[in-house]
Amino acid sequence: MFVDKVEILVKAGRGGNGLVSFRREKFVDKGGPDGGNGGNGGNIIFVGDPGLNTLAKFRHNKRIQAENGENGKRKKQHGKNGLDVKVTVPLGTVVYENGSQIADITQPEEEAIVAQGGQGGFGNAHFTSSTRRVPRVAEKGEPGEEKRLALELKILAEVGLIGLPNAGKSTLLSVISNARPEIADYPFTTLSPNLGVVDVGKHSLLFADIPGLIEGASQGKGLGDEFLRHIERTKTLIHLIDSTNEDIESNYNVIQNELQSYKIDLTQKPQIAVLSKIDAIDQTKLSQKRKDLRAVHGSSVYAISSKTKEGISELIMRILKEVTKARKIKEDKNESDDIFIHVLENTDDAWEIKRVKQGFYISGVKIEKFALRTDFENPFGVTRLKDIMQKMGIIHELERRDMKNTDKVFIGGTVESPKGMLSYEDIF
Repeated sequence: MFVDKVEILVKAGRGGNGLVSFRREKFVDKGGPDGGNGGNGGNIIFVGDPGLNTLAKFRHNKRIQAENGENGKRKKQHGKNGLDVKVTVPLGTVVYENGSQIADITQPEEEAIVAQGGQGGFGNAHFTSSTRRVPRVAEKGEPGEEKRLALELKILAEVGLIGLPNAGKSTLLSVISNARPEIADYPFTTLSPNLGVVDVGKHSLLFADIPGLIEGASQGKGLGDEFLRHIERTKTLIHLIDSTNEDIESNYNVIQNELQSYKIDLTQKPQIAVLSKIDAIDQTKLSQKRKDLRAVHGSSVYAISSKTKEGISELIMRILKEVTKARKIKEDKNESDDIFIHVLENTDDAWEIKRVKQGFYISGVKIEKFALRTDFENPFGVTRLKDIMQKMGIIHELERRDMKNTDKVFIGGTVESPKGMLSYEDIF
């Protein structure tokens, strides 16, 4: 089954907790701290696979979870990192989170981390220093990223076959390539895009037969709205019009209007107009219809018969010429593009404090990260977090705002579900 759009939930692994431990051996009195660090959580990684052409496997596997990192161990042993989960996806898969694109996988074996595993917490051995000989604090591991993702497949064919239903697209593809699409003499035989490789001398072209468009397709009518996205990446469009149809100009304009009404104006792509099924009409009618089509298309019109193969060789050579030109333009653009490197100022240290009904709410990348890694049941861990807040100037601001002994401090998340919470006694 062809599936080109799915929604899934991914959850990366949580980092392991650091350990508070002290060396305990025979004949060794008062051994030093030897608690190891927690392991990192596993990532969720998408990998491009040219052997896939559908997202169907996600229909029954909508939740993907990576392994958590192990907790730190005695003797300064690090916990084992959680295993990454690598998920193969078809080339042309675009990944969105909350409507924003976060990955576009177009190359074989290309990898994209779509959910990052949490970092493991430090064990107490990490905090040993010349002034801190007996640290009794360790960090908790960070939670892994959890995301709801939308996946869309946009086929990477260079040539797209478009036209009204029953224009002869599937038949043409079956004649010029190794594809074997379903063919019948009624509309909407093709219910999903078909791919075929066409070899022309030393060159290979990938064709996609796009399911028949109808008037209103760009607004969701018929099948076209679901498949117009597959035209986005093509270099050249082959517009087939059934020569036995009485109103050639109207047929042509219906498709052009839908291409133009799509979210991206697809009429800007190079197009080759082709009259199909010419074995079914006489030469006089064919000559007149070519003139009519050229009048609206604006350039030369090809005429073919997939049944007798008339005109197909000439059409293929023209397609090769257009694709070669498009490839060259892309290469030149890539070579001439200037590279701009913009270094953003690190704002992780920034924080914000707000007065809420129950006390104060603090947000900021760095302070929220420390809150996640703090074990609030360990008084030494709470003291360490307080020291960090002191150095960042947060406690000074709480004093300035006249924090009362009934106030609480909420760090990150929400007041109902914060990443960390401290009382007046914890801070002062």
